[in-house]
Amino acid sequence: MGSVLIIAEKPSQAQAYFTALNGSKKHDGYFEIPKSSIFPDGAKLTYAIGHLITLFEPHDYEESLKNWSLDNLPIIPTKFKFKVSSDKIKQFNIVKKLLDECNEIIIGTDCDREGESIARLIINQAGASHKPTKRLWINSLEDDEIIKGFKNLKDGKDYIHYSEEAQARQISDWLVGLNTSRLYSLLLFKKGVKGEGGRNVSFSVGRVQTPTLKLIYDRQKEIENFKPKPFFELESLFSTNSGTYKGRYKGKYDSKNEVQDLLRKSGISSTGKSIGEIKDVKKEVKKTPSPQLFSLSSLQVLANKKFRYSPNQVLKIVQSLYDNPLKLVTYPRTDTPYITDSEFAYLKDNLSNYQKLANQVFEPHSLEPNKRYVNSKKVQEHYAIVPTKKIPSDTVINSLTIEQKNIYFEILKSALGMFHAPYVYEETTIVTTVNELPFETKGKIEKSKGWKEMFLDDPKDEDNEELKESLLPDVSSGMKVESMLQIKEGKTTKPKQYTEGDLIPLMRDCGKKIKEIDEESKAILNEVEGLGTEATRSNIIEGLKKQKYIEVKKNKVFVTKKGEILCQAVEGTLLAKPELTAKWESYLKKIGKGEGDKKTFILNTINFTKSIVENTKQSIEFLKIDSQIQAMQSIDNIALCPTCKKGHIIEKKEFYGCTEYKNGCKQTFPKKKNDKSLTKTQIKQLCEKGKTSKIKGFKKKDSTDKFEAFLELKDGKVMFAFK
Repeated sequence: MGSVLIIAEKPSQAQAYFTALNGSKKHDGYFEIPKSSIFPDGAKLTYAIGHLITLFEPHDYEESLKNWSLDNLPIIPTKFKFKVSSDKIKQFNIVKKLLDECNEIIIGTDCDREGESIARLIINQAGASHKPTKRLWINSLEDDEIIKGFKNLKDGKDYIHYSEEAQARQISDWLVGLNTSRLYSLLLFKKGVKGEGGRNVSFSVGRVQTPTLKLIYDRQKEIENFKPKPFFELESLFSTNSGTYKGRYKGKYDSKNEVQDLLRKSGISSTGKSIGEIKDVKKEVKKTPSPQLFSLSSLQVLANKKFRYSPNQVLKIVQSLYDNPLKLVTYPRTDTPYITDSEFAYLKDNLSNYQKLANQVFEPHSLEPNKRYVNSKKVQEHYAIVPTKKIPSDTVINSLTIEQKNIYFEILKSALGMFHAPYVYEETTIVTTVNELPFETKGKIEKSKGWKEMFLDDPKDEDNEELKESLLPDVSSGMKVESMLQIKEGKTTKPKQYTEGDLIPLMRDCGKKIKEIDEESKAILNEVEGLGTEATRSNIIEGLKKQKYIEVKKNKVFVTKKGEILCQAVEGTLLAKPELTAKWESYLKKIGKGEGDKKTFILNTINFTKSIVENTKQSIEFLKIDSQIQAMQSIDNIALCPTCKKGHIIEKKEFYGCTEYKNGCKQTFPKKKNDKSLTKTQIKQLCEKGKTSKIKGFKKKDSTDKFEAFLELKDGKVMFAFK
């Protein structure tokens, strides 16, 4: 075999390989693997730190492109070049030296298109692309799976197409994102969108980010423009010797007259009592199995609902559990709720230990794999997030943060649910007729909590109840009942504001939810699971927040004025629609299978970019956003500057300052005073009243003692006042 080098994607992955292969020595940036039956001459093991290699920036091609200008657009290099990330040069040099010395390369990065691209870019940049490669293709970092994978290495040539697919996407995203971001920033500046000191406001545009923003914007507009409509329903209170119950006629009507017409046609008086008859009583025992195992998306949605954690926060928490020295959970960035028989086997073997750990001791309902959870055919690169076979001690559990504990035990109980009994309830349906007009009644009686026993302390989720539990009287078919009819008036309710957790399924399922998309695009979006991936969706949401396109208040998501301006600017273009991703993914998948061509895809993207630049320069002239610009600029203003009386005090990175500073106004306010953060409200009070309300929590110098005081503005300086 000769000298072998294994390349992992990140240090934690390399550490898992090192442990499984009984590694002998650790060095700066790499490990040594001793001789064994797998590696007769031993091997060396190194790692990337994510993306070691990145695309050139525009100014790397030509220095003048550092300055943004409409005259330079579109920026389209004659040849796309790559460089080593500036903060990762040291690690690249270590990897390059090892690549120079080896005779064979084993690519052990994540088994997906991005993982393949990361490795191939490093190999190409190091000038080692002529060397033979093997591919480690595993979806588990359990020791036995790693060993099994190294014993069954694949031919590296069979996976090069994955790298071509990833690089086609990377270059195309660069082309569209870079050119359209500069384009809209410059054009909107010309329209009057200006930031602090009259400078440009940066508008980031992207294939996934922008249509996601547009989906949130469309919901917000739907809510703002919503006008409630009245509707009318027909209900009846039925009385029997054994008790009363309510029934409802199926159907909603726009006016009360329509309901009264219905009653007249049926020969029923709308006032007084009538006689009805029970036509049917059906009792059915229903069983609900525990929810499917967690993909990253489903875990993010649940944690946002239950703990108010943001999707990005959830990813970081579950990643930290995965990176824990004990590897407490399996790979987090997975898009499947299924595991293979191998994972099921170890989960079953450790069942009693997991039960004790979760304090959930129950008699297993089944120890056989169920296709609801265990399906090897539906596991591709990675399987569902489940606990690993390593059982943490009390000391380890106590060392976790409260957030880590919350997420770990949700994952643990999810896995236990496979072995738990189903939730069982009896559903009763009564159909009662009054002059042949049918009224339906449903009720539910719980028979066995089953897996729900594990979640008794959870807050009740009324929206997700299968049926409201209600005890119904003991009745049978043919019984006569007394009916008291009532026409009930209601109003349509406006759509709900999205929560941060809602954004994950919104992106994932956009192909199912957007009516305007053509059938072909819908099918592709459903196949590729919408916008973004499990690994990128939370970053997209964070990007929208960082760009100040959206803001989150009490877990509800709102589009800012800046976000509204961009949405109106891209309205009607492919940049605003998920269809662009559908069109891309359709061809990218062909590249990954060796049926498509990377150069063709990039050429099509170049033509698309040229078209967008040309068309937008013309269409932007008709954009009317004056009110949004005014609102956007006024939002940033905290108060009129008390010194120059011309500018406004706004928040800067390190302090609060005046917008007229370029014209000589030096008025500033600190963000902290004596270790106490000052709020915008307090700065506003200083500007408008010269004094704040009493503030608690100031720290004395050289002491941990705290005191309370007012703040006063004297000669432009913030001073303490104690009366």
